Parts: sequence; structure tokens; C-alpha cells
Amino acid sequence: MATTTHDTETEVQDRAILVSLVTDKIKRTGIDPELSLQELVQLAETAGVEVLDVLRQNKETPDSRWFIGKGKVEELRMAADGLGANTAIFDQELSGAQVRNLEEALDLKIIDRTQLILDIFAGRAKTREGIIQVELAQLSYLLPRLSGQGKNLSRQGGGIGTRGPGESKLETDRRHIRERITELKRQLDEVVKTRELHREHRRKSGAVQVALVGYTNAGKSTLLKQLTDADVYIENQLFATLDPTSRVLQLPGSKEVVLTDTVGFIQNLPHDLVASFRATLEEVNEANLVLHVVDSSSPMREEQMEVVQSILQDLGAAGKPQIVLFNKIDLCQPEQLEMLPTGEGFLKISAFNEEDLSRITEIISDQLAGDTLIFRIPGDRGDMSSLLYRVGEVLEQDYDGSDVLYNVRLNKEDYDKWSYKLAEFVEPQ
Repeated sequence: MATTTHDTETEVQDRAILVSLVTDKIKRTGIDPELSLQELVQLAETAGVEVLDVLRQNKETPDSRWFIGKGKVEELRMAADGLGANTAIFDQELSGAQVRNLEEALDLKIIDRTQLILDIFAGRAKTREGIIQVELAQLSYLLPRLSGQGKNLSRQGGGIGTRGPGESKLETDRRHIRERITELKRQLDEVVKTRELHREHRRKSGAVQVALVGYTNAGKSTLLKQLTDADVYIENQLFATLDPTSRVLQLPGSKEVVLTDTVGFIQNLPHDLVASFRATLEEVNEANLVLHVVDSSSPMREEQMEVVQSILQDLGAAGKPQIVLFNKIDLCQPEQLEMLPTGEGFLKISAFNEEDLSRITEIISDQLAGDTLIFRIPGDRGDMSSLLYRVGEVLEQDYDGSDVLYNVRLNKEDYDKWSYKLAEFVEPQ
């Protein structure tokens, strides 16, 4: 794994101007430029950048040489000189040639949205899988842009655009980079195989899986910690946690499920990052139930929900049973609360309210519950009794001679999974 080149004594904080270009293509895709720009501000601050100003431009198509118009380049240069900026961060993805041209014209470090997100991920990755995924995404992004990374790679002062693969690694030839990518893919395949073995073990053990999904910073990790006492990193920032964390959640009636926190989604999540993290994101596909956590206090709530649904669609998980948890209601204004949908499949909560946490476990239990069946288990078949407690909700039990009668609420999926063992013990209704 390549190392990061940092010199803490000479590191200079990035002082940046943010740039957004709204093209006709962006308008057709339905992407909200203002939401994207607001997120860029948050992303920059998360990366430790001081945001000095924001420049916007509307243009039919990007300029092939500068990305923005030549006049806007001059405006950006004057703004940077006046404010003392050393970096320009673009809200869209730039080509290597555009980066090189802008650097020469502006004498600034040029970063685009994708590189900024990859940089944040590089600082967040802690596990072997996360580190491999991030470096793979960074190298896949940088390979076709090596000729446009001169200023970013030559500066030894650290800052955004220099975390992750070390500078010397990126200055080697393309063949070396391709070899590294091949090796990372091989390592990731091994990790994916191990993850699949864990999934298969959970499937065979009859573990019911519930996945927490949502926009970044919606409160998923906080909810996981409050529900399961999980020791997870929690911070009010974008992408505070990358690696999926699974913990056992106790439901009413002694039934247990596996609750998994997944990486947060964001608008325009880089393609290379989605590809590298696909094995992680696909944890959602294994879930029996999806909990969509929403920051109900966000003014962009609706747009964020649409982004999450779009990514779930791309992952093939849009058809999963889903409960929407409108989190952070303690931060909402009364008029915001009134606008939240109500009814089946929706729940307004605060992750710090014990009553709300109890309501969550109850609604999960209800959602996963199915038909009520009676099982007659011989007294010497303790293995079958423990199986019933593990895969269903035992409502009551009674004794009939040496047999034990269990009244169990069991969803169809779990019963189908274990019918080869359970069917012979079901009492006729």
C-alpha cells in the first residue's frame, strides 16, 4: 500500500474558491446545482479547507480547454489574488488537460468534486477493505489524468489532493499504476470472498438482516450505537464512517436481528468510488428490511431522499421492504414536522429518545413478523426449540405430555428458509 507524503511542519491549509458550472446537460439530468454546491461547501470543510468564495457560471456546454469560459477564468484569477486563495475546487469532474490548463493560467492547485470526495474517503478508511477500496478508486480516477496532476503532485505541503497514494507512486509510469490497480483488485477479490462467506454463514444460521441506509450525515451511525451499544465513530460531518458495521439488535419477544450500518450516499457519488465500494454497498441486497434514515431537519430533505432511492435502484435493492425513519426531529421547526409524511412505513424519531428507539424495534418486529403458527416439539428436541426462538417470535408456550407447544410468529421468508426442518412439527390449523 502506498504511503502518504506529509510534512506537518510545512503543510499549508488550503484556502479555496469553489466553482460551479451549470450546463444544459446538468439541467436535463435533474441534478440540483444549488444542492450540489451546498454539499461541495460541506465536503470542503470536512476536508479541512477554508472556503473563501463561490463562483457560478451558466453555460450550454463545458469549455474543452478551461471547463469554464475564458472570461470566468480571468474572474477566478482576480478573485484568488484578492482573497489569497491557493486552491480552486470545481463541483464537476475535470479532465487531466483541463486541470493542467487551469493550473498554468491560475497558479492554483485545481481539485474537482471527485478528487475531493476521494480525499475525504482516504482520510476515513480504517479497515483493510476500506483502504484497498479507496486506493483502487483513487488510482482508477488518476490513471487517465496523470498528465494533468503536475502541481498537485509536485507540492509537498500536503492538503487535499495529496492524501492516499503517495506522490512518488503517482509520478511513476502508467504501467506501474496499472500493475498496482491489478494487485488491488486481486486483494479486493479476496476480501469480497471473505465477506461472501460471512453472508453465507448468516444466511445458513437463519440470521435476519436489517440495513441502515441514507444520505451521509443523516444519523445512521448514531442510530446503530443507540440501538445496539455499538462502538462506532460518530461525528457531525460527511462520511464520518466508511466501513459497514454489523451488530445484533434485540427485538421484542427475544428475537434477534443483525443490524448493519452502510456508507452514506451523496449526490454525484464518484463512479470509481461506487465501483470500488460495490461489495460493501451490496450488503443492502442481503437485507430482509431496509431502514432509510432521513435528516428531517435538512432543507434538502426531499432531494436527498430521491438520491438514496436512485442509488438503491442502481444496486437492485429498490424493491426491498423499507421503513423511512425521519431522524433529528428534535432539530426541526414545527412547520418542518408538519410537512413530513405520516402513516404506515414512516416514523418520526430522534435517535436520542428512548421511546422512539423502542418504537423502532417494535416496527421492525411488526414488519418482519408473518403468520402465527403452532409447533409441537418433542421434549428431547432442544435444538428445534432454540431454532424457533432464533428465527421467530415465540408468543407463548404450553405443555402437552412430553411435547412442548410453541405459538410462534414467523415471516414467510424465514419459514421457507427453515421449512425443511420445521415443517414436520407444524400443528394443523
